[in-house]
Amino acid sequence: MGKPLVFEILEKPATSCIIGLCSAIWYYIQKKNIGYAHVGLSYETAIEGHYWRIITSAFSHISVIHLVFNMSALWSLGVVESLEHMGLGFEFYLQYTLVLVLLSGLLVLGSYHILINKFKLEYFRRVTAVGYSCVVFGWMTILSVKQPSSKLNLFGFLSLPISFAPFESLIFTSIIVPQASFLGHLSGILVGYSIAWGLIHGMNNYWAISILGWTALVFVLSLKKSGTFELDFLEIESVTDPSVRFLAAGNGRTLRMSASNAADSEIV
Repeated sequence: MGKPLVFEILEKPATSCIIGLCSAIWYYIQKKNIGYAHVGLSYETAIEGHYWRIITSAFSHISVIHLVFNMSALWSLGVVESLEHMGLGFEFYLQYTLVLVLLSGLLVLGSYHILINKFKLEYFRRVTAVGYSCVVFGWMTILSVKQPSSKLNLFGFLSLPISFAPFESLIFTSIIVPQASFLGHLSGILVGYSIAWGLIHGMNNYWAISILGWTALVFVLSLKKSGTFELDFLEIESVTDPSVRFLAAGNGRTLRMSASNAADSEIV
């Protein structure tokens, strides 16, 4: 018989908060009838300055099945929080979740850039990626290296050997779910291996807070600059001096994306 849910939540506080956040965002998106094209990440919107989508795309899901599948896998991977004796643990989990969100999103954009500009595959210009799978695949990969004897449990009845889970899941989702983002999942795996093998290392609370602060700043500035939401308390003016001045009040403009402008979506 397993542990009561409350004890598992206490053992996985960060995982529980992320699941709660993703669930709340999904509920809000459904209630407000917001389409994936308004929050997802695509090359076309990125080059227009919508850098905030790297964050919103990761925490948004387009259906309840999409949400449940990702959150079920994430819940199983939350065991990372209790593995301090292996160099992982709660702080490691938070620090490298931030790394996974940012780097996997940037890697997806970099892949789109190469495919569009080098191979002339214009299809990838408007493909929109949505979902937390990049991070899920990243943690799956890290755990497969750090604790290969672990099992990945999905929905409480499906169990996969963690050592093969990243590529098993990559192939499985690509076959079963045609819309699944192969590049998004592969990006999460690559960043995961980079962390697990020590190619990306040295994160601590100072760097995590610093990166989080810069991310929040870029998030707000790109929201304002792209005109996606009205932020009347913040106005960005063009000046000859390289520095940027902020003035209170100002008129914003709202960008409305119709369904006809939304191209293909990719689930991540």
